[in-house]
Amino acid sequence: MSYPLEVNAALGILKTTGIWRSNYAPFFHRMLWRAGVSIPPPHFASFGFNVVFMGAWFGAVWGLWMWLFVWSQRGMSGVEAVFASILSGVFFGLIVALYYRIRARTYNLPLWSQIKAAS
Repeated sequence: MSYPLEVNAALGILKTTGIWRSNYAPFFHRMLWRAGVSIPPPHFASFGFNVVFMGAWFGAVWGLWMWLFVWSQRGMSGVEAVFASILSGVFFGLIVALYYRIRARTYNLPLWSQIKAAS
């Protein structure tokens, strides 16, 4: 894989921890890295970034799925569907960001800024 240098350095650190690759290199992150976008792996990202990034994709995908297969048949309005999607995205983003923050502290991982400076 040709990922940005600092991403490769971070992935090397995460590989030594024993954390599953699917956990430290999620699908949407890998797609962005392949495109040359240098976003931090979730364990190195800030709490706020993880809330927004994880919550946005989850809310959008889950909301679309629910609209197509459940909500539209039950007569839910578009405004209600958007609100439910945003609420679920925020909740999911908070939970996932908290998980990654705790795991980063558990493994004493360096800050993303330290990795970027070293590469």
